[in-house]
Amino acid sequence: MNQIRAVVPSKEAASAVVRTIFAGVPLFALALSVQAGAPAEPVNFADMSLEELGSIRITSVSKKPERLGDAAGSVFVITAEDIRRSGATSLPEALRLAPNLHVARSSGSGYAISARGSNGSTTSAPNKLLVLIDGRSVYTPLFSGVFWDVQDVMLEDVERIEVSSGPGGTLWGINAVNGVINVITRSSESTRGGLLAAHAGDRLAGASFRYGGRAGTGGHYRVYGKYSEHDRLSVADGGAADDAWHKTQVGFRADWERPDEKLMVQGNAYGARIGQPEPGSISIAGTDLELGTIEASGINLTTRWEHRLDNGSSFSLQAYYTRTERIIPPTLDETLDIVDLQFQHSPLPTGRHALTWGADYRYGRDRVKNTSSIFAFLPGDVDQDWSALFAQDEMILRDDLRLTLGARLERNPYSGTEILPNARLAWKLAPQHLLWTALSRAVRGPSRLDADAHIPRAAPFLLEGGPEVRSEVARVAELGYRGQPVPDLSWSVTAFHTDYDDLRSVEIAPSGTSVVFANEMEGATSGVEMWGSYQVLPDWRLSAGYTAMNDRLRLKPGSNDVSGPTAVGKNPAHTWQLRSSLTIAANRELDIAVRHVAALSSPDVPAYTAVDARFGWRLKSNLELSLAGVNLLDADHGEYGPIETRSRIPRSIFVQLLWLGSAR
Repeated sequence: MNQIRAVVPSKEAASAVVRTIFAGVPLFALALSVQAGAPAEPVNFADMSLEELGSIRITSVSKKPERLGDAAGSVFVITAEDIRRSGATSLPEALRLAPNLHVARSSGSGYAISARGSNGSTTSAPNKLLVLIDGRSVYTPLFSGVFWDVQDVMLEDVERIEVSSGPGGTLWGINAVNGVINVITRSSESTRGGLLAAHAGDRLAGASFRYGGRAGTGGHYRVYGKYSEHDRLSVADGGAADDAWHKTQVGFRADWERPDEKLMVQGNAYGARIGQPEPGSISIAGTDLELGTIEASGINLTTRWEHRLDNGSSFSLQAYYTRTERIIPPTLDETLDIVDLQFQHSPLPTGRHALTWGADYRYGRDRVKNTSSIFAFLPGDVDQDWSALFAQDEMILRDDLRLTLGARLERNPYSGTEILPNARLAWKLAPQHLLWTALSRAVRGPSRLDADAHIPRAAPFLLEGGPEVRSEVARVAELGYRGQPVPDLSWSVTAFHTDYDDLRSVEIAPSGTSVVFANEMEGATSGVEMWGSYQVLPDWRLSAGYTAMNDRLRLKPGSNDVSGPTAVGKNPAHTWQLRSSLTIAANRELDIAVRHVAALSSPDVPAYTAVDARFGWRLKSNLELSLAGVNLLDADHGEYGPIETRSRIPRSIFVQLLWLGSAR
């Protein structure tokens, strides 16, 4: 270390150190998996027309129920029927159904998921997408992202997943920069009776149960448990990736409803052992570190009370507590406690105005035990809080024209108070045609990784955090159309342009002996996203989606960044998918999906095309058997990460069995 102190690193040497650091530390692989069960209770497409699908009530755009066909935003809804017929066995795999997301699997348990780019690279992880599960944010302040391996739900209990691409900061806060994923599960009233599900194949296996019933007058409950496991994959040279994992989770939900109020309480607890994707050991700053199995556990409890007042206005109160523990050998152990309180009030609309306002407060207690001398969060222990106040007014300018104006003031521990404004204009051209446009400002608030990461653990440092790190800023313009030209065809298209400022860079510190995180990068992203469905026959539906995007990033004048814009990672220039869902007979169905992702860079990942298929057979009214295959086109392919440690995603075949008991 004395030699390091005495040497001033060149830009080339510093760049090599930074690339080695971020390629090696397993923390920066980050986005991991979640395993779930089998299909939900069958529903024939004939029971829900495209017009009825357009009438699904969503909440992600305006934070209050509205028809999907009236929402002035780029929103794709994954329904319970979509999930069931896809054969998906995990939440990330179900999210592949959304054409406005890029879902990349990096290992047996690792996923990188984003909308409109910013899906990470060698030196970062996806950090501009907010994910909610029944109103509970699963964002971690450790790196402003999501640990996908512990965000688990029973897919049979999912009512819908709203995937909103584009900024949502006014209503949802910082980190809702490029999109919001809102996972909404069914009320316990609609999940009465028993359910047993199992799936098994050449790479994965799992089983789950659920039972629901009545709880006094106007109340219902459900309890569930599930176990999932996945075998290790391989890397490019054929060796084992050592990324096998298994996970157990239990939980409950209870709902009470009266004419003017609703109360929901739910909780979950889990434990998991997760193999780290890199084989054997890693080298950081010239030191070899042996990798071990990640141990993850956690609990959460959420309650929400909704009440309608006598004057017609309404309000809601939500509170949740979550505790997560994560041991990542050989780098760190983290214990995180978060308490979150939210209030929202919707006064009775007056004249042509409909106001919604609210306040949020979150407190976090983060305790990091640095277990390696090479990498550390300094300080290890921090207490943080976030607070926000927001308001949004929907104004009816005329019967076919609505203007929505809103703003949010949010304070975070690092950059202070941020202003997040939003303006949306929606023009109802005809009952089945909506044209909309929006202007927004959103930010990605700094995380502990930006401010507190150090290499090594004690001075002299090669990396010494981000002492002056600021929020990353996005200014976004959107223009979209959603319509149903004929009863059997619906489609949506959105064009967007985002100007980014203060993006994270890695700069040589003034001392010249280390590097720090700063905000000396800017640029723009432009693109288009579109999707649609065509009801060919009453029992045959075709769905398609396409995205195209162009990134242009550059360093600001005066920057001495040692990694450069290429280290941000090149997102796929385009993606497309096509799904065919055919009900062969009353008890048999066939689904085939083709998806294509263009090449990535930094690190380079070749383009790939994958074919998935599922055949379902209802043996009895309450018993279903299905055979599913994923990645059928080739033996395996890579989707994300450096080639030296990139897991190859193989062809996989598995069976699923679902039994539904009668409701009581």
